[in-house]
Amino acid sequence: MRNVYLIGIGQTKMSKNAGIRGRYMAAEAMEKAVAHAGIDWKQIGMLVTANMTAGRLTHQQQLGALHADVVGMRGVEAATVEAACGSGAAATRWGVMAVGGGFHDAVMVCGSERMTQAPLDDTTAALATAADWELEGINGESFISLNARLMKRYMHTYGVTSQDFGHFAITAHDNGFTNPNGFLHKKIDMEMYLSSRMLVDPVKLLDAPPVCDGAAAIILASEEVARAAYRQGLPLVKVAGSAIGTDSLALDSRRDMMVLDGAVLSTRRVMEQAGVKHEDIDIFELHDAYTIITTLSLEAAGFAEKGKGVHFGKDGEISRTGKLPIATFGGLKSRGHPVGATGVYQLVETYLQMTGSAGENQVPDPEFALVQNIGGTGATVVSHILQRCS
Repeated sequence: MRNVYLIGIGQTKMSKNAGIRGRYMAAEAMEKAVAHAGIDWKQIGMLVTANMTAGRLTHQQQLGALHADVVGMRGVEAATVEAACGSGAAATRWGVMAVGGGFHDAVMVCGSERMTQAPLDDTTAALATAADWELEGINGESFISLNARLMKRYMHTYGVTSQDFGHFAITAHDNGFTNPNGFLHKKIDMEMYLSSRMLVDPVKLLDAPPVCDGAAAIILASEEVARAAYRQGLPLVKVAGSAIGTDSLALDSRRDMMVLDGAVLSTRRVMEQAGVKHEDIDIFELHDAYTIITTLSLEAAGFAEKGKGVHFGKDGEISRTGKLPIATFGGLKSRGHPVGATGVYQLVETYLQMTGSAGENQVPDPEFALVQNIGGTGATVVSHILQRCS
């Protein structure tokens, strides 16, 4: 494997009912990424597009070829990756393998999702296709109800209350308040969290992410291309590890419903690749789709003991100045969760952190970041480790 570097980023502002077709959102993000990288379009040998719902909600498949055509890359190697809400990071892994394996010297990865133009019931049904249809979907389960099952089981198993999850949502909203591309710019407190509308008991509105539209893009490159495009004063950002771990789609088929085994495997594999330990990680950009997933992710990734993840961060450990910052630009909870694009947004934001370009959201002097993107309720977990290099 050759060394792989992240050299260019682009993102659109989160939106709702903006009337912008998905292909043009994707084009905006890709054009920004190329401009930021400072390379020529002709240097890009491959485009990997990430998306989950376009076929169902916009009646459009083959987004890889479509997006390549829209930005003037007709003929380039292109394809679409779908891994539910983990599509963005899964597409990134394809790109890492293509550059690392020597197939291409520069690869574009673009995640895009347009969800708000459809009726909410249609969007909910489209998201539910990431569950096990025969065991869950056909019985009327949605992702809200599945996460409610997880949260209720956790509360019963470990004797905690709804209030114990609130600090995760509060931290995300605090960080998202200063994210210019985020969707929700509203700080909340515990009273607001506890009084928010119940969706499916015990999941409340402020336990869940907002539905929105967005696109983000990154450019991955070989060391030769990265150093040629180097911008004075900014460090290089290396992809030090890339891994996927999987589990059953259905919750009832899990070895232990209270353990995200896919996250356990993904974290172990990526940290072994990067040669780092937990104490080396300066940022954990986790997939905070629901506060219960934040809790289980902290445990599965090894930062908290089983049954104690819900308490992690109550003393400020997860703030931008804490020992393990999470959701540094608001996470899925406040930035927004355009599902197929989310994993790419996470990498864009982490790149800004690693290069000291995060503005008001900057984490002090990070060297290693673990970025984790989850498909479904934990069936596909994709992890990357970014490293700041000279």
